[in-house]
Amino acid sequence: MFTPLGLFGDIPCPQGQSCSLLTCIFSHKNVDHVVESVTSQTPRIVSNESPTPSLPPPKRIKLDKPTEDNSSRPQLFQVSPEVKGPNFTGGATNQPKKSNQSTQKLQSTVRAVSPPPKRAQVAPGKPTSNSTPVSGGLETRLPPRNARKESLNPRLLTKAPASHTVRFSILSKLHTAISTLNDKLARKKESVEKHLILAPNELITMALDEEEKVAKADPNIYSNVIKLRIVKLTKMTLEDWAKEVKDYLNTRYYNGQLDQKQQQQVAAEPKVFSTGLTVTEEIAISAKLVTPLKGLEQHGYVTKPPTHEEIEQAKRGVTESKGWEKCDRCGGRFQVFPGRREDGTLTSGGECTYHPARPIYPPKKQTDHITGSREPFYPCCNETVGVSAGCTKAKTHVFKVSEHKRLASILQFEETPTNPDDSPKQPVCFDCEMGYTTLGLELIRLTAVTWPEGKELLDVLVRPMGEVLDLNSRFSGVFPEHFANGVPYDDSNPPAPVSPPSNGEEDSGKEEEMPLRIVDSPAAARKLLFQCLQPETPLIGHAIDNDLNVCRIIHPTIIDTVLLYPHPRGLPIRMSLKALCRKHLEREIQTRGARGHDSKEDAVATGDLVRAKASERWKILKNKGWRIHGDKLIPPPGTDSSDAEFGLGPGAGQKRKDAAISKD
Repeated sequence: MFTPLGLFGDIPCPQGQSCSLLTCIFSHKNVDHVVESVTSQTPRIVSNESPTPSLPPPKRIKLDKPTEDNSSRPQLFQVSPEVKGPNFTGGATNQPKKSNQSTQKLQSTVRAVSPPPKRAQVAPGKPTSNSTPVSGGLETRLPPRNARKESLNPRLLTKAPASHTVRFSILSKLHTAISTLNDKLARKKESVEKHLILAPNELITMALDEEEKVAKADPNIYSNVIKLRIVKLTKMTLEDWAKEVKDYLNTRYYNGQLDQKQQQQVAAEPKVFSTGLTVTEEIAISAKLVTPLKGLEQHGYVTKPPTHEEIEQAKRGVTESKGWEKCDRCGGRFQVFPGRREDGTLTSGGECTYHPARPIYPPKKQTDHITGSREPFYPCCNETVGVSAGCTKAKTHVFKVSEHKRLASILQFEETPTNPDDSPKQPVCFDCEMGYTTLGLELIRLTAVTWPEGKELLDVLVRPMGEVLDLNSRFSGVFPEHFANGVPYDDSNPPAPVSPPSNGEEDSGKEEEMPLRIVDSPAAARKLLFQCLQPETPLIGHAIDNDLNVCRIIHPTIIDTVLLYPHPRGLPIRMSLKALCRKHLEREIQTRGARGHDSKEDAVATGDLVRAKASERWKILKNKGWRIHGDKLIPPPGTDSSDAEFGLGPGAGQKRKDAAISKD
C-alpha cells in the first residue's frame, strides 16, 4: 500500500513486539535490549568511507544447525561472505571483502524474531489451559447460555423515556463501555474464569437488558441515570466488573448456580435483621397478622378432619387402583408395590427421566410479532420445553398424595390440643422436609424455632411409614447418612458431632455437625410439636398448608408468608421463599446446591419475613392511634370490636360492612 520511503519511521509500530512483518515501515526503537542481542549475530561492515543509502534486499532467512557457541538456539541468518566484516563472530574464517560502502542497519535485522508457539506437553488426564475443565469443574456443571441473537436496537416500550435516536445513541455508548471491560477481562490471563467472558451476542443482550431496566424504572430521570452508569463503567476495575458479570449471569442464565461456594459463605453469616421493636412488641403485633382459614379449603388448607365415610371411600379407591400412580416428576404412569414385589422392586417403570425445575414462560412483548416470542424453557438446563424428556435421572418413579381423605386414610388429621399447663405459648415458626415413599410424600424432618428470636425448639428426623423411594435430597437436604448417624430422640442423651455427608463434593473446610435425633413416626413428631403449642399460639410457615398436611395437623391460628406476600395474580400462584427473602430481606438462602435445603434456615427466614411485615403493619397502626401496653395491642378510643379485629381505625368496621354489601 505504501512504499518504504521512511515516512513513518518515527512513528512507533501499533503492533509492538507482536509485529510479524519482515520490513515494517514503522519504528521499533523501543526494543533496544533486543537489538543488542540480535546485532551481535548480525554482520555489519565497518568502513571509513561514506555509507550508501541502502543495501540490496537480503536473501530469505534460512535456519542452520546449532553452532557450538550457541547450541541452544538455531542460527537465525545465513550471511554471505560478501557482507561479513572483521567484527563478525559467527565462526566464519573468510576475510571480509573490502568495500567503499558500508551497510546501514536494516530494520528487519535489528528486531526480535518471534519464535513459533510451542505446543504444550500435557500429561494424560490433565486438561490444557484452553480445554474444558475435568468433570466436577464449574464450567462442566453450569448449563449452556442460550442468548438470543438481537440487534443493537432499543427494545420497544409502551412508554419510551426518550426518542429512538437518543436511546440508540446511549445504548451504543453503553455497549461500547461493557465491550471494553469484557475485552480487558479476556486479555487478563491470571485467575480469570472463562465463563465470565461474554460472547458478542451476550454483550448486546446485556446492554439491551440494562438499558430497558433503566428505561422502565423511571422515565423522568432515564437520561441522567444511564449516563452516570456509563461513566461508572469507564472507571470500573476488572474485579468489580467480574462481580457484576457474575450477578448478571446468575440472574439471567444460571438461576443462582454460579459461585455457589461464595454464596454459601454469605448465607452462613446472614445480615442481622432488625425491626426496631422489642420481642414483646413484635409478639403483640403478630395477632394482627393471623389469617383466618375460612374459604381457603380450595387451595389445600384443611379446616376439619375428613369423616370416617370419606376415609373408607379413599381406601377402596386405593385398593381398586391396584397401586397405579402418576409420577410426580415425569408424569408417567407406574405401579407401586408396598412391601416389595417378588423380585425385590418397589415400583415399576424403571428409571425416571425428568427436569427438576419448573418451566419458565417468558412474558409476552409487543414486538413478538416481529422478533418472535421466546419459547418456554427449563431453568435447570435452559432446554426448550418439549425438546427433551429431562436432564436428570432417578432410580424410581415417585408420587404425591394431595387428596385430604386419602391422606387421612394413612394417618388421620388431628386438631391442636390444649396443653395441660394452660400457659400461653410464644409464636412458633416451623418448616418440614419431605421425601417420597410407597405411601406418597411423607415427613422426614421437622424443625421448629421460636419467633421472633429464631431459637431452636425442635429439630428431628422422622422415620416414614412407607418404604423410602427417594429422600428428595436435592431439596430436602436429608441423605441416608443422616439416618445412619442419627440417634434415637432422648433429651437426656445429647448426640456427639459427626462429619457431614460428602454428597460428591469436597469436604475440606467443613465443620462437624451434630447428628439429628430420630423419632419413629410422623405421629411422634407431631406430638412433640404439640408440646410447643396452644390452639391460640400463632404457627408460622411458608406455604404452611403443605407442612400442616404432611404432619396431619389442623391448627386454627396460622401466619402464612404466602398469604402475607401474595402473588400479583393471586392464589394458587405463590411466591417462592427464596424470592421473598431476596426481595424483602436482601438475603440469599437455599444456596447449598446439591446438599439441598436446610429446614432451620428456611424456618428462620420465614420468621424474619413475618417480622418485616409486622414492622410495616405497626407503622400503619401507630399512625391510626394504636399503642402497645405491656404485651397487649390497645386500639384508639372509639374503636369498636370489628375495627380492633382487623387492626384499623374508628369507623373502618362499618366501611368494611358497607363494601361487602355493595359487592354482593
